[in-house]
Amino acid sequence: MNDKTRLEKDILGELEVPANVYWGINTQRAINNFKISGRRFSESFIKALAQIKKACLQTNLELGLMDQNIGKAILQSIDEIALENKLLDQFPIDIFQTGSGTQTNMNMNEVLANRANEILGYELGKKQPIHPNDHVNKGQSSNDIIPTTMHLVSIEKIHKQLLPAIRNIISVLKQKVDEFKDIIKVGRTHLQDAVPIPLSLEFLVYLKQLTSEEQNIMEIIDELTSIPLGGTVLGTGINTHEEFGEIAVQKLSEITKIDFRSNPIKAEGIASHKVFVKLSGILKSLSLSLIKLANDIRWMSSGPRAGLGELLIPQEEPGSSIMPGKINPTQSEMLIQVCLQVIGNETTITFAEGFGSTLDLNVTKPLIISTILESILLLSNGIKSFTENCLKELRADQKQIEKHLEENLMIVTNLVSIIGYDKAAEIAKKAYESGKTIKEIIQEEKIMIDDLDKILDPKNMV
Repeated sequence: MNDKTRLEKDILGELEVPANVYWGINTQRAINNFKISGRRFSESFIKALAQIKKACLQTNLELGLMDQNIGKAILQSIDEIALENKLLDQFPIDIFQTGSGTQTNMNMNEVLANRANEILGYELGKKQPIHPNDHVNKGQSSNDIIPTTMHLVSIEKIHKQLLPAIRNIISVLKQKVDEFKDIIKVGRTHLQDAVPIPLSLEFLVYLKQLTSEEQNIMEIIDELTSIPLGGTVLGTGINTHEEFGEIAVQKLSEITKIDFRSNPIKAEGIASHKVFVKLSGILKSLSLSLIKLANDIRWMSSGPRAGLGELLIPQEEPGSSIMPGKINPTQSEMLIQVCLQVIGNETTITFAEGFGSTLDLNVTKPLIISTILESILLLSNGIKSFTENCLKELRADQKQIEKHLEENLMIVTNLVSIIGYDKAAEIAKKAYESGKTIKEIIQEEKIMIDDLDKILDPKNMV
């Protein structure tokens, strides 16, 4: 030991810890043992964990289980993290650690205890008068604290990031539906020409899908408000006051302004995390809806002269390092990649639940929540970028749309009830082979059809 380190002890022996840090020997062992990815829990997760510690502290104080002076010092240290964004550099442990997240829970316990002791005028690392387990972790286990944190931070990120992004893109899609309401274009099935369709109807499809996705997310938020706080190790509430769980949930609701409720079977919220499988499935469904939107825009904006060219995307940046003047659908491609990553993340979470939920404890909690938070972040930022940099300024090329309509052979479909399927197919074949329009072939063959122009008018087909 030197002036740069301090010597701490636990049941496994002694270990040097940097002298000026607020973590302790448990955290230092984890730093030494889990040099895996360099990825840490997000600041949002750490702040959510601090809020849960606050709810537990307030509960212990209300039940008369904690000295008021000790509680006051711990509360100050909690608020420095949760409200003032201090000490956030004191959580260095890799997300790939024990599957219960115990190391990160102890990291928080040690930081809060050391900072509280410092506030009271005591040295770091001495565990007195405030002990990380006996005081900060009182009435708690990593097994109920970490899952509760998973629920809280997911709800917060959905509310603060994902829902605003979804609601913004829904708003812009509504604008596009109105903007495109008078435009009729060639519909396409199997990437081949089909009957006419309003451009606004295509955008109504995207709007309906994303509106449904928003509803799905709102429903899963309600499920996430059921938490196992107070269940301690296995959901039985061992080593905690019989009223602790209910009071702690109430305190957490007051702190976060989220209406949490106690899971009636706390063991379920500790042994399994099916709610996150469901959430990841909803994020996967959202991704599929976004892929359709982004990919359809990519197809309809292809060109500008040798593709469909029916939509005009904003010219945000050069598209090629070798071809001058080329503009690519970069925002669509970005969003598609984001969604593919989220779809892959859903598979990770499925396996984490399937293989991790063994007997009485799911042991993949850090992987599940870090993957969920990555998906929420990617979708939130991806949707926002796509909406602002592509969708808002998307325009229809009416000249190109009308050209395709005029050349479309599938308008012959409207003649089937008049001349029959076989004759209509024969006209379409001749038009295709000759490069002429349906109307020109009908006139050449002197087929008498009343109101032909009206029948072949795309506006009368939608």
